[in-house]
Amino acid sequence: MKGRRLPPARRAEFQQPWGEDLAESELSALNAQHKLMITVGDVVSLTVREHGILPLLAVYDGYTERREETGFAALVRREGLAEVAVANPAGTITSALDEAVQNALAGRSAKIIRVDGEEDLALLPCVLYAPDGALVVYGWPGRGMKAVTTDGASRRKAGQMLGLMEELS
Repeated sequence: MKGRRLPPARRAEFQQPWGEDLAESELSALNAQHKLMITVGDVVSLTVREHGILPLLAVYDGYTERREETGFAALVRREGLAEVAVANPAGTITSALDEAVQNALAGRSAKIIRVDGEEDLALLPCVLYAPDGALVVYGWPGRGMKAVTTDGASRRKAGQMLGLMEELS
């Protein structure tokens, strides 16, 4: 996919929550059910790992709510986990991020993607490329975690949202 940019006029449409609320107390039960989980965001990725869950893919940028958040980055360094780094400016999904998500979910690269820029919109390619029944968990600032289950309906919604974005040249 060519990179995409969120036009300022469409920003409000992307600020609506998507998926179900997910309480931290539900993580252990989901893990016991062997749910495949993909995490987007530093705090969510760290929280999931602290519950003993190894996500199929974790996407993070080292910041939370514009403040440096080093907890997940420190965990990645401390455990020597392999990661792929991609540039992805705010309000975009670069072709590099899209490709990194595809490669990670296909088992062709590291299962951790560190974004230089912002990872918020990584939810869309994660939903598009995840196997059926996976949970894509992301943080909703100030409100906790949200989870999108991957299926035909969620992929259609992700595709529609991508269709609202401008193609990068």
